[in-house]
Amino acid sequence: MASVVLQLAADAPSGLLPARDQMALSLGWHIVLACFGVAFPSMIFVMHWLGLRGNATALELAKRWSKVSAVLFAIGAVSGTVLSFEMGLLWPRLMGRFGDVLGLPFAFEGLAFFIEAIFMGIYLYGWGRLPARVHLLTLVPMAVAGVVGTFCVLAVNAWMNNPAGFRINAAGDVVDVRPWAAMFNDGVYLMFAHMWVAAFVVVGFTVAGVYAVGMLRGRRDAHHRLGFMVPFVFATVFALAQPLVGHVLGLRLAEAQPAKLAAFELATTTEEAPAPLRIGGWLGSDGEVHGDLEIPAIGSLIARNSFDKPVPGLDTVPEADRPPVNMTRWSFQLMVAFGSLLAASVAGYWLLRWRRLPVLGGRDLLEKRWFLRFMALSGPLAILTMELGWIATEVGRQPWIVYGVMRTSEAATDNPWLWFSLAGVATLYAGLTAAAYVVLRGMARRWREGETDLPSPYGPAHLDEVEAH
Repeated sequence: MASVVLQLAADAPSGLLPARDQMALSLGWHIVLACFGVAFPSMIFVMHWLGLRGNATALELAKRWSKVSAVLFAIGAVSGTVLSFEMGLLWPRLMGRFGDVLGLPFAFEGLAFFIEAIFMGIYLYGWGRLPARVHLLTLVPMAVAGVVGTFCVLAVNAWMNNPAGFRINAAGDVVDVRPWAAMFNDGVYLMFAHMWVAAFVVVGFTVAGVYAVGMLRGRRDAHHRLGFMVPFVFATVFALAQPLVGHVLGLRLAEAQPAKLAAFELATTTEEAPAPLRIGGWLGSDGEVHGDLEIPAIGSLIARNSFDKPVPGLDTVPEADRPPVNMTRWSFQLMVAFGSLLAASVAGYWLLRWRRLPVLGGRDLLEKRWFLRFMALSGPLAILTMELGWIATEVGRQPWIVYGVMRTSEAATDNPWLWFSLAGVATLYAGLTAAAYVVLRGMARRWREGETDLPSPYGPAHLDEVEAH
């Protein structure tokens, strides 16, 4: 195995490693902001709706969240633009060969972005200017556009894992291109569902965690309780749904990507059903599994939804076609562990609240500092869980960029100067992160000091003020 890896590394273009690193950095950074584009409008809608029903605190929170959403959207627009150029710059042979196949979802994603931006602007500057219900409804196309844009991006990734909509002729040319078939490939629906649910988990826990920090600092008013509870309800629903969605998605792997499933399950050989479930462990340099805990029979049930079907082993895959097993394995296992912890935490909260069970001397967990500390950490934990899931998905597909059709090394540029590009992108994202932190902290400070209506840059009130001077 080691000799095969070394040979592949020797044959790889000089730009492969920096291209991989830059793409991983860009996607890993941008996807957090994409989650807010998908899930935050729905949470703002609920908060705004509560405000229209007479809850003044909810209406104020909706206004504040809309401004936070605008800041995140602006930063995401920058990182999304970087990504749009990276597809061609880092992977020129992929886009050169399959550009006609992938063009449709990218085009629709661009349209969705502009629709989302337009309606975000209308919503932001509609406060006090539009009829109340019309203003609320402007959130609907903004939310739909965010979901459609995410679906289009996931369609491209799903196509890379489940290529469709083209044929390669005897000369090696891509012919008979069917863009709609490529966009709506066999894997797109479940992959999108998994990511859509993950977005609500990430945003729900992250926003709830912000208000948990405020309550830890003594701000236990109605503002913080409501600001915690609405996203926490969203986080509850989607965190409990995610294990089911992930399980159904995973059932496809035995047929679609057996090498990835073998790495997930640390199955070196195809064992007779029912196969065991392995917890922990790693694949050693001797080709043997070490340090794992085996639970008999459960592996086939989880991986194949049956006690009668075996889990395919790595021995069914040529060495040159196997993914990095330990990285794939551990990112998958940690994703499952952290996701299960998040799901258990919300289930436990509602169970204790429903049964009115005393916990360490009281029934309201929002009065318990240990619970608030956990919730403060739940946002970063949800983000980490999502990132681990994407590592498992993308690393598990290797060595293919288009599964079974084109290797990642065949798609990369041979430009040796990409390390400078990587450094530049890293610097850009560090600057954007710092800027977002400073702006959002400044907004939070001014709200705490009593400024209830911060101006939106370039809004009508701001322009009137400029003209007056």
